[in-house]
Amino acid sequence: MEPNSTPQRLTDRKRVAIIDSAIEEFLLAGFDATSMNRIAERAHVSKRTVYNHFPSKEALFEEILLHLWRSSHSGAAPAFRADLPLHAQLLELLMRKVRLSDNEALLSFARVAIAAGMHSPERARGMVARLGEREEDLAVWMRAAADDPRLRIADPLFASQQLVGLIKAFAFWPQVAMGQPPLSPAEQRKVAESTADMFLAQYAVR
Repeated sequence: MEPNSTPQRLTDRKRVAIIDSAIEEFLLAGFDATSMNRIAERAHVSKRTVYNHFPSKEALFEEILLHLWRSSHSGAAPAFRADLPLHAQLLELLMRKVRLSDNEALLSFARVAIAAGMHSPERARGMVARLGEREEDLAVWMRAAADDPRLRIADPLFASQQLVGLIKAFAFWPQVAMGQPPLSPAEQRKVAESTADMFLAQYAVR
């Protein structure tokens, strides 16, 4: 078993080195000025090795975005439960979103992604689509919640996008676009609680 596991561990180490080196290069030079050659040199691997792991610079960039996004979340998102209070469930989900503003690496990379997207709208759509696939937790909860008689949700996807927009107006875009500091724990909770209150005021059955 040991002879077969050693190459796998080496492959994993090379992949980590490539990702770490790519993060440094993208942050230093931006998307367009970064090359797979420079990433390979920084990671001390061959260019072929880089392409063996990632078929393109775009794929590598998207993988880093997803990696940083996943690192901002602890554990799996809670599933909808009909036996629990709605506000408490919603608050837990929204706090996961609010805490994204604490991840400076993710925010820095988001700035690079935005700059890259300005030069290529098609590239930007691809990145947004990939990240959207990973932000399904709230939409999944919303689709399940739509069947609860305590709520009146005709369009779960629209409702989830409303919530994400409200959260990011305080806990993503100000930090990314204007360099504002992350919200304090008290501010994070205030944003999440008020957003949950607004949602239930609109969609809860009275």
